[in-house]
Amino acid sequence: MDNNLYREEILEHYKSPLNFGKLKTFDKKSTQLNPFCGDEISLFVRYENNNVSGISFSGKGCALCIAASSMLTDFAKGKSKKELTKYSDQDMLDLLGIEVSETRKKCALLALFTLRDCLA
Repeated sequence: MDNNLYREEILEHYKSPLNFGKLKTFDKKSTQLNPFCGDEISLFVRYENNNVSGISFSGKGCALCIAASSMLTDFAKGKSKKELTKYSDQDMLDLLGIEVSETRKKCALLALFTLRDCLA
């Protein structure tokens, strides 16, 4: 995919995010804030046999933050806690598929930081 297609995917996830809203039942919840830009994400995770059986998010933020949350929650479905704890910052940036500047990395990684809190 070229960079323009990735950007279109980011915009689509921002306009129509997957897994947006609060799960009715969940085992873990975490809320993280990026104080530099005001992004705020809450993740709700349900586990079954140490695998993610349900995951959703809510919050507000820039297009990159919301798109990353949408993409990460979709990726995490069905994955084991062990597998997700090994998911690195670089893996998340690769999932986004676009070049992210240093100043925007906190926006791109906020959902991952929040997920890590839910895995702890």
